[in-house]
Amino acid sequence: MPDAAGSVSARKELADLTARRDALRQAATLEDASLRATLDAALAELDAAIDALAAAHDGNGDGGGPPDGAALDALHAERRLLRALFHEAPVALILVERDGAVRRVNQAAGELLGTGSGYATGRPFTAFVNLPSRAAVDSLLTAVIRTGKPRQVRCELLTGTGATECELTAGLARPRGDTDQLVVAVREVDPPAPAGKQAKTGARKKAGRAEAGKDAPSLADGKARRAAGQDAPSPAHGKATRAEAGQDAPSPAHGKATRAEAGQDSSSPVIAAVTRRLDLMTAVARLLLENAPLNETVALQRCAQLLAGGLAAWVIVDVARGQRLRRQCVMGGEDQPSAELARAVAAQDPQPGSLPHTVYDTSSSQLITRADDAGILGESPDGVPLLMQLGATSVLSVRLSDGEHCYGALTLARQPSAGHFEIADLGLVEEIGEQLALAITMDRKVRRQTQVADALRYSLLPRELPAVPGVEIATTHLAATENPEVGGDFFDVYPTSMGWGVAIGDVSGRGEGVAAASAAARHAIRAVAHSAHDPADVLAVANQIILAEEFSGRFITACIAHLRWQGRSLEVALGSAGHPAPLLLRPDGELRQLRGGGLPLGIFPDAGPGLEQLELAAGDTLIFYSDGLADAHRPGQGYFDDQLPGEVGALAGQAPDQILARLQEVALEFCQGKVHDDITMLALRVGEPPGRS
Repeated sequence: MPDAAGSVSARKELADLTARRDALRQAATLEDASLRATLDAALAELDAAIDALAAAHDGNGDGGGPPDGAALDALHAERRLLRALFHEAPVALILVERDGAVRRVNQAAGELLGTGSGYATGRPFTAFVNLPSRAAVDSLLTAVIRTGKPRQVRCELLTGTGATECELTAGLARPRGDTDQLVVAVREVDPPAPAGKQAKTGARKKAGRAEAGKDAPSLADGKARRAAGQDAPSPAHGKATRAEAGQDAPSPAHGKATRAEAGQDSSSPVIAAVTRRLDLMTAVARLLLENAPLNETVALQRCAQLLAGGLAAWVIVDVARGQRLRRQCVMGGEDQPSAELARAVAAQDPQPGSLPHTVYDTSSSQLITRADDAGILGESPDGVPLLMQLGATSVLSVRLSDGEHCYGALTLARQPSAGHFEIADLGLVEEIGEQLALAITMDRKVRRQTQVADALRYSLLPRELPAVPGVEIATTHLAATENPEVGGDFFDVYPTSMGWGVAIGDVSGRGEGVAAASAAARHAIRAVAHSAHDPADVLAVANQIILAEEFSGRFITACIAHLRWQGRSLEVALGSAGHPAPLLLRPDGELRQLRGGGLPLGIFPDAGPGLEQLELAAGDTLIFYSDGLADAHRPGQGYFDDQLPGEVGALAGQAPDQILARLQEVALEFCQGKVHDDITMLALRVGEPPGRS
């Protein structure tokens, strides 16, 4: 079946050619792309296509047979010699398979790449090439395989010091008894000199590798670098190596010299790196603890900023919303191009199969020291891989998990100028991811409690009060700011068999149990008042009901009033069960504190209420309030109860809603906005009797 096999091979070659063309087209769109190298690669692909068409036309085929035994023995001897020469050669040499995988690197190449001689084996050779040059290098290797002719290309290799400008010379070796191999010789060259500056020499590059133990400069150290006369690299464009930076990154928490800079010299890079990681961990912990409880969105954004500066990386945060993983934020450099790129990446949710999605789905962290798959973070709407847009080559991703719940994924991508991520970086980011997850758990728990408290609180307060003939009524309720749990304040206005009833009360303590007791008291008073309008009878029956329920030993204070018109006067029968006594304000400013008294409900079966009878005329105002108003306090200033009569007396003649609004305002000013207990108030002002104007 030679024809069928040849057809399959031709289709594969065509598919590979199409893929390389697309890669060259994408590479040409990048800002840092070398158009000359891309053009050379495109011409090489065109030459290959011409050769393939010519070969198909001429019907040429491969010839030759396997070597005999003697030739194999000679070949083995030559190989032993060549291996020794290959390993000890002073030039960086890399042996590459026809499929592009590294077969072997010699000692000089291992030192250049900053890896052991065995690390590169089996990995794609282009994984060690900076992203803008990968397509050109891939096409170069393919052209060498097709033509058998050596070719050269300039590109940036990902070395131990970052991205190093190199010249690659690739040739085809045809060993007897073995498949063809690519031999790539690497020579460091001077990078293109920017306008007004001289190119750094290869000797300085080598010196940089000798100092490669230093960590990458922080994205946050722009000020320090500018003070040293150097431009701070942005995460999207920076090319300065660690050797060029000449200093360590400052702590992201303070922007000052780290402990490593203060107490360690440059001969202790490992200790300095550990100390910087501890500084970053401390900064994150301080951020979360000092601002607790911190809003989830704010916590993620601030921590992403710290990580971007402290680890010289792009930071991508994805959070699960419903059944989908959504992009929460992206942080990188502070320059305008980086900010625009961050917004563009943040507008795209992680795609299924991308690294963040895989980490979230599998709950397994991943560290990719040198990414060979440019699409590992997904693609932009234009089809350009996000990794290429970010200019990154080293990636790590961890899940946001507190051990019980996984909320999303935290992904970092680093450019070659900052070096590659290490295992220690992965452990650090995993720990930070767990702290963030705990902060998310706490924030969501507090929000749920607040929502429950609000729901319970407003279920105890009538949404709309009924209109009482001839009486103007206003109410206000202010929840405690210093305690998020639901309080026990309640009020109500309801019809009775002979008039109208008004009630206000408070349950001891806070929490969901308090809400149940408060609801029971309110509804008990309302239900009993339909048949027994006398406050003494209403409170007595309500007390029996509450005692029968046994609300965990809680007691309830209450004050109720029965209203009934008699001619031009409004008769008011008051009953108090240990609640603060109401205030009676006359139109002329006269203020009277009523008696109140009585024992709270839910303590003794025979508890008697305090009773009082009043006749109110037009313009008179009754003000009921809970103990949260009287007990509002400020250190060194006493309690608001002491100045309450004076504040109320100054409000004579005003409408009930104006009176309550002013009292709430001055109470908040008095306690400086720190409300320790719910403040509930109800005011009623007598108007003209019903049917009279």
